[in-house]
Amino acid sequence: MATTVSSTSHDPSGHLSRDIGFWGLMFVSLGSIIGSGWLLGALTAATLAGPASLISWVLAAFMLALLALVHAELGASYPAAGGTARFPRFVFGPLAGFTAGWMAWLQAVTIAPIEVEATLSYVDHISWVKSHVNILRVDGTLTPSGLLVASVFMLAFTVINLVGVKAMAETNGVTVVWKTAVPLLTVVVLVLLAFHPSNFTAGGFMPYGMHGVFAALPAGVVFALQGFEQAIQMAGEARHPQRDVSRAVIASMAVGAIVYLLLEVAFIGALDPGNLAHGWANPVGKGDFGPYATLALAAGAGWLAVMLYIDAVISPAGTGLVYVATSSRLSYALGRENELPPSLARVNVRGVPVHSILLAFVVGLIAFLPFPSWQSLVGLVTSATAIMYAFAPVSLYALRQRDPDRPRPYQLPAYRILSPAAFVSANLIIYWSSFEAIWKLCLALALGLAIFGVTRMRLPAAERGPLDVRSAIWIVPWLLGLVVIGYFGRYGGTNAIPNWWDLVLVAMFSIVIYEVAEKLALNGDQVRELITAETADLSSDDQAPLSAAGQ
Repeated sequence: MATTVSSTSHDPSGHLSRDIGFWGLMFVSLGSIIGSGWLLGALTAATLAGPASLISWVLAAFMLALLALVHAELGASYPAAGGTARFPRFVFGPLAGFTAGWMAWLQAVTIAPIEVEATLSYVDHISWVKSHVNILRVDGTLTPSGLLVASVFMLAFTVINLVGVKAMAETNGVTVVWKTAVPLLTVVVLVLLAFHPSNFTAGGFMPYGMHGVFAALPAGVVFALQGFEQAIQMAGEARHPQRDVSRAVIASMAVGAIVYLLLEVAFIGALDPGNLAHGWANPVGKGDFGPYATLALAAGAGWLAVMLYIDAVISPAGTGLVYVATSSRLSYALGRENELPPSLARVNVRGVPVHSILLAFVVGLIAFLPFPSWQSLVGLVTSATAIMYAFAPVSLYALRQRDPDRPRPYQLPAYRILSPAAFVSANLIIYWSSFEAIWKLCLALALGLAIFGVTRMRLPAAERGPLDVRSAIWIVPWLLGLVVIGYFGRYGGTNAIPNWWDLVLVAMFSIVIYEVAEKLALNGDQVRELITAETADLSSDDQAPLSAAGQ
């Protein structure tokens, strides 16, 4: 049996305690997938694509399923906390690992405040709340009272996470049962009480063409479905990660995709046909931020509307709780690699990374200030998530070649085809997220690299390992290339590239970068050396430390 780290360890540089089973992992991922996206995603998608928003959900589910399967193999084979930051580090060195980890941390640390914003925006439309608690200004920014309420939410997430991962998983498990039951109940009620088949052809099934289908993806569809990787981020605290991580990722992705597709069908069918006479700009009502509650009231199901407003607190709060945990595990992983201040890797007697959780709390409070609404950050976070996801396929392919003897409880079928297809999918999502989102993330990456450089300079010379710049150099033309394509593209760009040819260009560019990245990866000995350095984090109750397989 592998050595496991006691949760009572007092070692300030100790490891996380392994307390989560399969259901805890599955609920962590599913709880991340079913958040504010289910309350708001269908309306946003329908306004951009009309009935063809169903295609948006199917397309997003397919693309994210490819990425989920890639992550399932990596998470089960290399079960360390903050895995999305560590997979690329194994094959491309610390500079690439930090880039992936920084993007992962950026998207994770901002999702908790986004979920809180969604809750406050939703409940602000309740008349009692508007008359007794002034939460939002007219422009959508939080009032002092709103900031106080939002801070209370963030504080609650933080306290639960500080108690320990087991408490977080158990609390999340309770909320996920509710979060899954309410959407399914909503589907059943709306289909039975208010379903108009004619809505699916109002203005034509595809009133805005495929451009609308693609535009809906980063406007809330991909954001809603993302989150499957949370089981991987928590793999360092799983009791049996080799057995449970891949199953948790695949199961949560399948359930989430089915739920969201059913919700879109129910939403479109329950709309008042009269609201669609002049198009899909305001299918529910201008300024209405609680679409399902409005539809429930119109169908005579006032009791369901009450449940939906309660769920407007529970669903986003549950997701926010999980993302405080996962963002702290990412900064913990970066701290363990000395890529962010090492204090972020310290754990308390419960095996909890206290400093990393407190950092997530502080950054979450800061995020409330400049962003006025749920939608203002969705595109940016979607693009950051896709960049994080994109590192996994190139890492998987390189690891298959350079670490072939590693036990792989789950193996991606036809990986020579599906792995590059997953990389293309991630890059298409980045492109659809808009030119503005891409260049802003490049600036955010520059800030992260500056922090990385300062942290590295403060280390003793003997502790500064090689950066392996050559193996990570492909990241520069990759991201700059996406910025250029975005500038000339059709999503926030100049529209210089003809329709469809822009997608062909992104796909071809992605394949070239994929091949270049694999050629520049570290050699087998270097890869196994980096994996061996993570032996303690990769060990579990399942088997002897996995690094032994490469020795």
